[in-house]
Amino acid sequence: MKLTRHNGRSGKNGVYNPKHNDRRFDLENSDHIDAERSKRNIYWDWLNGYRRFSKSEAQVELRDTFADVEKQYYSIYYGDFVKGQNARNEKNRHTERNRTTDDILKNKHTCPEETVYQIGTMDEHVTADVLQRVMEEYIAECKRRFGDHIHILDWALHDDEATPHIHERHVFDCENRYGEVCPQQEKALEALGFELPEPDKKKGRFNNRKMVYDSACRVLLFDIAERHGLHLDRKPEYGGRKYLEKQDYILAKQKEQIAAGDNTLQRQQEVISQQAQMVRSQRSEMYRNDEAIRTQEQHLDELVMKIDDVEVLIDDVSRIAYNKAVEVVTDAVRAETQKEDIRIISDYRDWLSSPERKDPKAKRDYAVMRLGSVMDRIKVAARKVLSKVQQTLMQPEAREAGVEAVKGKARESVLTRLDQKKVESAQLEEQLRQQRSSQRPTRNGMEH
Repeated sequence: MKLTRHNGRSGKNGVYNPKHNDRRFDLENSDHIDAERSKRNIYWDWLNGYRRFSKSEAQVELRDTFADVEKQYYSIYYGDFVKGQNARNEKNRHTERNRTTDDILKNKHTCPEETVYQIGTMDEHVTADVLQRVMEEYIAECKRRFGDHIHILDWALHDDEATPHIHERHVFDCENRYGEVCPQQEKALEALGFELPEPDKKKGRFNNRKMVYDSACRVLLFDIAERHGLHLDRKPEYGGRKYLEKQDYILAKQKEQIAAGDNTLQRQQEVISQQAQMVRSQRSEMYRNDEAIRTQEQHLDELVMKIDDVEVLIDDVSRIAYNKAVEVVTDAVRAETQKEDIRIISDYRDWLSSPERKDPKAKRDYAVMRLGSVMDRIKVAARKVLSKVQQTLMQPEAREAGVEAVKGKARESVLTRLDQKKVESAQLEEQLRQQRSSQRPTRNGMEH
């Protein structure tokens, strides 16, 4: 049997809505869902634990939907981060960037990731009880290993569709530079000790910690399933669209008819060959498009991070730049203010020392010595004056005024580049929207 594990955060309609998972919609209008069997579904969330409803009217007892408990989790655990970031935005006069915890819950970069698990196909699969036992052990082990930075928010076992499967939603988080916990996948996986597949190469689409994490989860899931007596095909099976799974199902049925001695054997074989080629072509095109979309999404993530962090960067760099500028400028001023005075005295000293002078040598030597002392005094006086200037420039009032001036200049130089990044980000968003709408994606090709 096949074991399927697919991840995703968003589709053509935006981020995935958990109302599908806890059946918070009219089941009578869904042909692929058996409303009577929905009573056998099992639900779990971080706030309420296990819940199961044997009667449809008992649904009124479900005071907190999955959407409600996820909203509450983000409010409790990421509220400090949102407040802190908003305060920094206000300090930097960019209140238009302020967000709420609901905003980051609905953002496709910081929303929960959803994973769908299924063992088997429509024709051959494990029972819901077996799937539940495997997944409970797997989830418990994931909590033990990764629970500091990966938190399971809710999961639902659906036994009301063609194949039992589980929808599980989780979030990655880690402390930022300000000590605030916030959703950030890459930093969370780094904190858990996951390395890049190729540490000596640049992080990217084919070299990131999520790949290592997903591989570790897959191995763990297979090991647990096999401990429960299941014999599974360990060959990875990647993504897919729902219509392609239906094509595979049709091909299998046609092969059965041929094996039974169908009179149109030759025709059936031709049809199967044509359809198989079509499926392969569609899959090939789908994978190429998915890779292009993932590349653009990663690029978009990087652009968003740069845009969000630029104000903090300007603030930090401006303070350092001002301090260094004071040092460099005062050194330059000291050199320039001394240069002309010392040059004049030095020229006069050389003139007195010249053999052509008729004054007694003793007098000239004394004058030269005194001129040397004058030069030393000029250097000492310049150092004292510029030390006072430097101290004045580093006083809190003067320093803050200088930093603000530097920041203003730095912001002006960054704005043009930042505007370019924003335009590029908007263009990528539009490209992704058009590509996804043209591909009619489902939620990782699984049944719903």
